[in-house]
Amino acid sequence: MARPRSFDEERALDAAMRAFWVNGYEATSTQDLCEATGLGRSSIYNTFTSKHELFRRSLNRYMEMMNAGQVEILEDVELSATERVRALLTRVIDGEFEHREGGHSIGCLTVNTTVELAGRDPEAARMLERDLATRLTALRATIRAGQLAGDITSARDADTLARYVNAVIGGMRVSAQGGADRAALQAVADTALDALAAR
Repeated sequence: MARPRSFDEERALDAAMRAFWVNGYEATSTQDLCEATGLGRSSIYNTFTSKHELFRRSLNRYMEMMNAGQVEILEDVELSATERVRALLTRVIDGEFEHREGGHSIGCLTVNTTVELAGRDPEAARMLERDLATRLTALRATIRAGQLAGDITSARDADTLARYVNAVIGGMRVSAQGGADRAALQAVADTALDALAAR
């Protein structure tokens, strides 16, 4: 019979996710992970097999957590499409100010991983591609619904607009890491909303 683990694996995964989120993959040492999780090296490797596997699971957890909240907003049919996109952008801004250290946002683990690893870690690149596809599908459906309802009036196609909004969100997250204040991020969000209504 397997011996029960004497720690909460989900809590350890959340702690590791936070460490990778703040420091990035390369800069997070095994000792950092031990301190974050409260586990010894042997417990980390016995449970997660490697730093890379722990990172993969942390990144997957982050993606699931973030996408669940964002898709819920985008699928809220009680709101118009424009209101859903506005609510999504507001959630992004709020999130950047919930997760700050030293006056700067810690950004988005997905964006950070794209910059750090997408070009040299095939597994991370595949995870990022799937994550992007999930977000674009939800954005595209919302925008297409808004175009049909007439509250999104841009002549651009829904796929292009979805990619634009996604790029705006990535830019907002990087700007917040650089120290942009709430007013600056809100101005970017307002401009993106204006673009959806352009003709």
